[in-house]
Amino acid sequence: MFEPQQEFTVGRVKAMECFREAWEMIRGQYLMVLVVVIVGMLIGSLVPLIILGPMVCGIYLCLFEMMDGKPISIDKLFKGFDFFLPSFLLTLVVMIPIVVMVVVMNIPLIGVAMAGPQMSQEELISFLIGILAVEFVFAVIMTVIHTLVIFSFPLIVDRKAGAWDAIKLSARAVWANKGGVGALFGVGFLLAIAGYLLFCVGIYLVIPIIITATAVAYRKVFPPLAERFASPPPPDLYNNIA
Repeated sequence: MFEPQQEFTVGRVKAMECFREAWEMIRGQYLMVLVVVIVGMLIGSLVPLIILGPMVCGIYLCLFEMMDGKPISIDKLFKGFDFFLPSFLLTLVVMIPIVVMVVVMNIPLIGVAMAGPQMSQEELISFLIGILAVEFVFAVIMTVIHTLVIFSFPLIVDRKAGAWDAIKLSARAVWANKGGVGALFGVGFLLAIAGYLLFCVGIYLVIPIIITATAVAYRKVFPPLAERFASPPPPDLYNNIA
């Protein structure tokens, strides 16, 4: 049962440290981690609105078990369906705005295609610039939103949180650690670009590192419950989010 009074730490997320720890954690079994992540993403992409969430939960479940010193197993990937409802609802919250935006942006483009010769070159250029400006603003907004919910799927797996509780708690924890999480996102973005430059297939090789680094950052912000209660924490270490 999820406890809304749970706490998170502040100031422990260091981007490069998270990526170093992630690599040290997976390098001995990198191939297995790669298989789990790629299989989970491929299966999730078959019907993204329905099964992507459970697959992401399965990936994090495998990573958390690896963090606990257990061997990573692809069988655990499908245990993500134990969290079907909250992960499904969370996926809807994340993906529906993207779908709506794509549809809205395509409507004027269809109008331009139909108008075609009736528009002058100057009008067409101005219209396209306007479309690009709107897309840029939307991309910034969606990046901020996705960054705020970056810990939502791990919270569903680790703390048995419902979709809305996970979103709220993730947003508050990310905002309290916005410098570290922002740097984490930036390093991951640069790593993804480097992967694309490596004949495009390199992106698949770096995705496991990026996801594992996110799991490492999550564990720094949300330590295991047993660790939390092992000894009284310093009064200024945690932010109570109740």
